[in-house]
Amino acid sequence: MAFFKSILGTLTKGLHKTREALVTGARGLRSLLTGRRLDDALIDEIQTRLLQADAGPKTTAKLIGSIRADFKAGKIETGDQVLSYLKAELKALWPAADRSLRLGAGKPAVIIMTGVNGVGKTTSISKLTRLLQSQGKTVLLGACDTFRAGAVAQLETWAGRLGVQVVKGQQGGDPAAVAFDACAAAKSRGVDVLILDTAGRLQTQDPLMRQLSKIVSVVSKQIPGAPHEVLLVLDATSGQNALRQAEEFSKAAGVTGVFLAKLDGTAKGGIVIAIREATSIPVKFVGTGETPEDVEPFDPEAFVDALFAA
Repeated sequence: MAFFKSILGTLTKGLHKTREALVTGARGLRSLLTGRRLDDALIDEIQTRLLQADAGPKTTAKLIGSIRADFKAGKIETGDQVLSYLKAELKALWPAADRSLRLGAGKPAVIIMTGVNGVGKTTSISKLTRLLQSQGKTVLLGACDTFRAGAVAQLETWAGRLGVQVVKGQQGGDPAAVAFDACAAAKSRGVDVLILDTAGRLQTQDPLMRQLSKIVSVVSKQIPGAPHEVLLVLDATSGQNALRQAEEFSKAAGVTGVFLAKLDGTAKGGIVIAIREATSIPVKFVGTGETPEDVEPFDPEAFVDALFAA
């Protein structure tokens, strides 16, 4: 219970912009619905607010359809009832599932981090590293982004702050070769977790997507059961762009989970709902600030409670 309260408190702070835009602000749902009788025009306005928060067209249509049906059946009559109804229905969107980080029974466990440039991938790696360290695990980083100028230096800067080492190669070199060396180093040093940074890529960049597949292949040959996780980093502030990336990467990259970065920086945190709507990839972590400590395992119930917090 204490852990749940900790997550709820952090999410409540991190979701401030989204909560104000969708629920608590002057144009939020609470102001719109409190003390009002329900009618078709008001339901239309609810639909608009949900879409503006990037909750996604399918989920919004489902929620609004249910509200209209219950309104016509006389089950919902007031705006206040709609607030409670929405909160319960949003929680029900996520079935019971294991959203924990899969690290396997042996070591090293291998986590591949992927995503397009600019989403906060390197910062997310630092957050994940800090989280693993807090659990008593040793971490090694592999700098497999050999294409972007400054990528290795950026990773090394974070590694220095966190007290971990980085395996790297030559600028412009073969990323899969770095992955090979990193796997060998992780095994010889007996570390618990190896995290591999990869080049920012789009679904239209076929050579880079092929490189990602090559990295996965190399890792699987070096360490049984690896990679244990392929985490896609998405920028919550990019709205529907993040949704499209989730859809495409789910087809092409064998992604096992989403790390949603910059959740604290957007008024459209409903993208979490839209991702659930569009793909079966579970959101496993959310970034709620700028420091390595600002990361939380994603908990759907805490997310919805934070979204509707007073």
